[in-house]
Amino acid sequence: MSLKDRRRFLQSMGLAAAVTATGSCQAQTRTGQIASKKAARKFKLGLASYSLRKFKLEEALAMTRRVGLEYIALKSFHLPLESTPEEIRKAIATIKKTGIELYGGGVIYMKDEKAVHQAFEYARMAGMKIIIGVPMPDVLGLVEKKVKEYDIMVAIHNHGPTDKIYPTPGSAYKKIKHLDRRIGLCNDIGHTQRAGVDPSESALKYADRLIDVHIKDVSKAAKEGRTVEIGRGVIDIPKFIRTLTKINYAGIVSFEYEKDATDPLAGLAESVGYVKGVIAAS
Repeated sequence: MSLKDRRRFLQSMGLAAAVTATGSCQAQTRTGQIASKKAARKFKLGLASYSLRKFKLEEALAMTRRVGLEYIALKSFHLPLESTPEEIRKAIATIKKTGIELYGGGVIYMKDEKAVHQAFEYARMAGMKIIIGVPMPDVLGLVEKKVKEYDIMVAIHNHGPTDKIYPTPGSAYKKIKHLDRRIGLCNDIGHTQRAGVDPSESALKYADRLIDVHIKDVSKAAKEGRTVEIGRGVIDIPKFIRTLTKINYAGIVSFEYEKDATDPLAGLAESVGYVKGVIAAS
């Protein structure tokens, strides 16, 4: 190799090394950005077991694992409110074997004092941190006493335009804003949208009381709206995810897939995949 050729070879090698170093730095920067985004997001994804209401507990847990979710809030279909302590212990043991964390129960309706006592005792025995519930306004005083006694949070669930008591998170907020801060909201964004309220704006406005989230999508921003696979409806899911990050929401975002009750797995998996994709891209 001549001296001239040698110089050209060394120069080309130097250029290649520079390009490689630049690519490596860019990759490290992207990795750092992704890690930073993950650190900024405090919320986790879970499942409201109403989504799998036609299946037994063991089947529901297996399906929850299949779609990659690790947190669950049980509806009474999977752990009846009337369960004995022994039945609850058996259910908890079954859940623990799967590696899924039981964080809450609901939706639980509390129409009177007896129902309030039952709900809190049920949650205590099951080790639940949150009751996702619908307490009637006249028992909210007792609910507050129980929250202080048991240190179990209550997230009031809104049910949209057909709900005369809690159609939106705002309607619930008005009734609880002077109560213990462990009494808050479960923003069901599908029902919120059906009531004509932007779920993101609602989450932002009532961020100080947002304890739980039911994430879904709906076909219309109207009473007639029905659950569809997330990403196929009218809710701006990317905006909602950005809002949760902005307000430092640190609770669970639970999928409540109400469509296809007897065959929900495909639609639920699509919804989970869509949301995870949004999170990764945001």
